[in-house]
Amino acid sequence: MLTKIVPIGNSRGIRIPKAMLDHCGFGQEVEMEAKNGALILRPVNTPRAGWAEIYSGMAAAKDDLLVHEDPSSGTRFDAEEWEW
Repeated sequence: MLTKIVPIGNSRGIRIPKAMLDHCGFGQEVEMEAKNGALILRPVNTPRAGWAEIYSGMAAAKDDLLVHEDPSSGTRFDAEEWEW
């Protein structure tokens, strides 16, 4: 796709069509890198993005129970001698 570089204040920029933004998964921010004479744009990957919504749905469906329970009794040291 051929596009024009346009003035934006003291800088310059390009217009990216919405379909292309959606296809690339761009939100409000992008990661930008200049490498070997090319400008590379990547979507910002947020670790754990969407986890809150997913786990809320699991809780609503009662699918958030622990898979493994902690042992009910540790060692004698744990029960009698360990102090915080």
